[in-house]
Amino acid sequence: MKPNTLTVRDVLAHKGASLQLALVSGAEGLDRPITVAEVSSPGLVLAGFTARFNSKRLHALGETEIAYLESLDVDRRREALSALMSYDLPCVFVMKAQPVPEELVALSEERAIPVLVSQLKTAEFYRRINPFLAETFAPTDTVHGSLADVYGVGLLFVGRSGIGKSECVLDLVERGHRLVADDVVRVWRRGADVLIGRAHEFSHKYMEIRGVGLVDVSALFGVRAVRQQKRIEVVVKLTDWEESQQDVDRTGLDRKSETFLGVDVPMVEIPLNPGKNLTVICEVVAMNHLLRYSGVDSAKQFNDRLIEQMAAQAELREYLAEDDE
Repeated sequence: MKPNTLTVRDVLAHKGASLQLALVSGAEGLDRPITVAEVSSPGLVLAGFTARFNSKRLHALGETEIAYLESLDVDRRREALSALMSYDLPCVFVMKAQPVPEELVALSEERAIPVLVSQLKTAEFYRRINPFLAETFAPTDTVHGSLADVYGVGLLFVGRSGIGKSECVLDLVERGHRLVADDVVRVWRRGADVLIGRAHEFSHKYMEIRGVGLVDVSALFGVRAVRQQKRIEVVVKLTDWEESQQDVDRTGLDRKSETFLGVDVPMVEIPLNPGKNLTVICEVVAMNHLLRYSGVDSAKQFNDRLIEQMAAQAELREYLAEDDE
C-alpha cells in the first residue's frame, strides 16, 4: 500500500480550474503537506471555542464566517483570526469570491499559510473537492491479474503466471465484453467496502498475449471494448487441475472470498483441464452473481428443496413403519 502525499500546490495545479481558485497570499506555504482528506468550516474557532479543532483539515470560510468577521470591530477580528492562524493549517479557502479581511492576509504572509479564493459557493466547492481528496487518500494496492467487465460485473482474474488469465479476458472481449486492465490491476478502496480497479496509465487498452505480444484492444475491437475502471465484484481464481483434487466446490454452497485492502470479495475457484469452456463458465459466474444480488440463490434454493424432500420422505417412512395393516 503506497503512502498518499498531497500539497496545497498540487490542489492548485490539479483542481485550480475546477474549483476556480486564485491565490491571494501566503505563496511561500504552497508546499505545505495535506494529510487529511477533509474540508470543514472553522466557525467555532473564530468564536473562541478551540477544544475540538482539527488543524490538519483544509478550512473554508463561507459567507457566514466572513459575515461574522465583518460584524466584529478591528481588535476582535484580529483576535479571532489570530486564534485560527496560530495553528499549523495547510491552507484557508474563502468562498464565493468574498473580500478577504486584511488581517487574514497579513497573518497569512506572516505564517506562510496560503489563502485561496474560490468563485464557487460553499456547497458546490465541497461537492467538487471531496471526491478528489477521497480518491487521493484512498488506500491503494497493486494486484497481478486481469480485470474485465462481464455483463456489468467486474471479474478479477488471478492465478499463477502463464495460466491463461489474459487469454480468457481476450476471449471475453471477442464475445462483446470489456477489458479494464491486463496483467497489472491498480486497486483503490472507496469508502468501507467498495474496490475499484484500473489499469496502469501506460498499459491501458493493451494486453500481452504470449506468442503474439502486445495488442491494442481498442484498435482491434473498437473503443467500446475497453473501459477506464470497474468495481471488483467477483474474484475468479484459475488453478491447475489435479486428478487428486478433492476440495473443488460442486454445489456453490461453500462460499469463498479473497481479501484486498481489508475488503472481502466473493471468490470462485476454477480448476483448468483440457476442453473446458472457460469463457462460458466466466459468463455464468457473472450472471450467477447478478442473480444472487437480486435475491435468487440457485444453490441455496436447490439445497432447501432437497432438505424438504428428504424430510417428507422421512415422515413417510415413519408413517409406514407404524402402519401394522
